[in-house]
Amino acid sequence: MSRPPDAPEPSGLIVGVFDSEEGILAAVRAARAASLPIHDAYTPFPVHGLDRAMGLEPSILPRLCLGFGAAGLLLAAGFQYWVSAVDWPMNIGGKSYGALPALVPVSFELTVLFAGVGSVLSFLRLRRLSPYAKPRLERLGGVDDRFVLALRPLGQDAAARRLLESCGASDVLEAAG
Repeated sequence: MSRPPDAPEPSGLIVGVFDSEEGILAAVRAARAASLPIHDAYTPFPVHGLDRAMGLEPSILPRLCLGFGAAGLLLAAGFQYWVSAVDWPMNIGGKSYGALPALVPVSFELTVLFAGVGSVLSFLRLRRLSPYAKPRLERLGGVDDRFVLALRPLGQDAAARRLLESCGASDVLEAAG
């Protein structure tokens, strides 16, 4: 598929490195106001309000965790009931075959196990994290002590540079995107 002749030349990323969380928040708000596409933000710790400032949608992870927990609960309770009432019914002390209180400990444990393991695996899959993944923008210190905002300006490189510099970026660089 060819590009229209009047379309801007595709560019890489324009990256701003900030020393404080206030600086990256201001830059994100300014980039959104200027309609510059934000590629991602890299921070050494969670920054309160950054997700709202970037316009990110709420995560699906809590709903996945609930689903995995419900699956663990149903699997554990269903299997225990099937074993005690259908496959190997035993009359112990006159209690019924489907005595619910006896099913609670194992059901609770499998609920927690499925929710925990499912959430971790879902998080790794959703964020495309893998031990074999090559880190992007690792030299900029976004996981050490600095805050990095990567913009994908789509032909507005000069405007993106000016915006990042006006918001107090200590360094403005180009990176392959």
